[in-house]
Amino acid sequence: MRNDVADRCRLDQAATVRLIVVGAGCRGEIYSSFGSIHPERLKVVGVADPRKFARTKLQQQHNIVDENIFEDWHTMVEREKFADAVAICTPDRLHKEPAVAFAKKGYHVLLEKPMATTAEDCTAIVEACTQSGVMLSVGHVLRYDPVIHNIKELIDAGAIGDVMHIQHLEPVGFWHFAHSFVRGNWRNEEESSFALLAKSCHDIDLIHHWAGARRCLKVTSFGSVSHFGKKDKPAGAGNRCLDCSIEADCPYSARKIYMDRVKQGNTGWPVSVICPNSFPDIESVTEALETGPYGRCVYECDNDVCSNQVVNMEFEGGLTAAFSMVAFTEEICKRKTTIYGSKGELSCDGHEVRVFDFLTQRSTKHSPLSGAPRRFMSMSGHGGADYYLMDAFVSAVANNDPSLIRSGPEETLLSHLLVFEAERSRLEGRVVYCGDLGHR
Repeated sequence: MRNDVADRCRLDQAATVRLIVVGAGCRGEIYSSFGSIHPERLKVVGVADPRKFARTKLQQQHNIVDENIFEDWHTMVEREKFADAVAICTPDRLHKEPAVAFAKKGYHVLLEKPMATTAEDCTAIVEACTQSGVMLSVGHVLRYDPVIHNIKELIDAGAIGDVMHIQHLEPVGFWHFAHSFVRGNWRNEEESSFALLAKSCHDIDLIHHWAGARRCLKVTSFGSVSHFGKKDKPAGAGNRCLDCSIEADCPYSARKIYMDRVKQGNTGWPVSVICPNSFPDIESVTEALETGPYGRCVYECDNDVCSNQVVNMEFEGGLTAAFSMVAFTEEICKRKTTIYGSKGELSCDGHEVRVFDFLTQRSTKHSPLSGAPRRFMSMSGHGGADYYLMDAFVSAVANNDPSLIRSGPEETLLSHLLVFEAERSRLEGRVVYCGDLGHR
């Protein structure tokens, strides 16, 4: 099956889109790499990042002139506008200010998810982009995944009739959760955001997307921090993995997650994350594990975000949906979805879509292929979805056509507001009646 984003984005492009990157970490590097693959379509012309190693790395990858390299994005936005668009890839709590500032300066905005960490800030970003007449694309990359997008195509084509119930699972992965949400940048709500927003706003957005025009009426959610606490620490365990006597028997060992990978020559994610100021090798990884947060025992961290959470939703017309996020899984972020309709059942294992027709009692399999370059897929970990998001955003800017963007401002804002309402339900222990989210 074709990927219609790719088809629609192959339009005549009068000029190369110029992009500046604010935040040269993992996501900034992935998005900007589209320019290395398609230099005729995208040129990265500036970068802002307080870390010298990160901004220098991006500068060298894209041959950016020295005058367009900044430690502080505030200095960059004060300059006369020198690009068409900006990619905001700063930490979650630092999204709103640069997004609003660059929108007001006239830059089209590619904003990494989540939009921001409060409903008010999300709304302010959308208002700034709308009032400034610039396009906003939020990094809900899964909307661009060929397999997941096929689900929406089949629903819209009536393949299973009216949608009655959606079941959706995100298996985070046991070591991925330990890396990002126990030891890493998203472990602590005060420093980043709650887990449902940081990790699963993708998934609530997809459910909201599949529900179509039906509004969510009410939501409930339950979840907690499980297992990763001092009370769960095994007897004899040390405070750091490299000097722990029982490390060999621990599946969450930092030695296994990082050191073993770098010994095998794997220096990309997640190893690259723990060495933000140097190239990861045995020496730098050892130092990071001896002194940094990623070498800590998972039972001795300051994590407070949910390790498992469920969200139940009721939409107009009787449609119900159930979402589960679980840390303790073998698979890493390979979502599993089953959608029950009045005429059939659709299921997706992340690789292919299967539709069972109630009338014929036959199953049909759909296996959309990703045309993303292998190099891009190895970097991103989203099955080529990052590539298609960039393909759409670059074409939208080049052709002044916001319809090419699947993750635009209005619908993305609504799904973010639904995430905030779900978390409110969890914290307050009650059913939350959503009302009209668009007017919150």
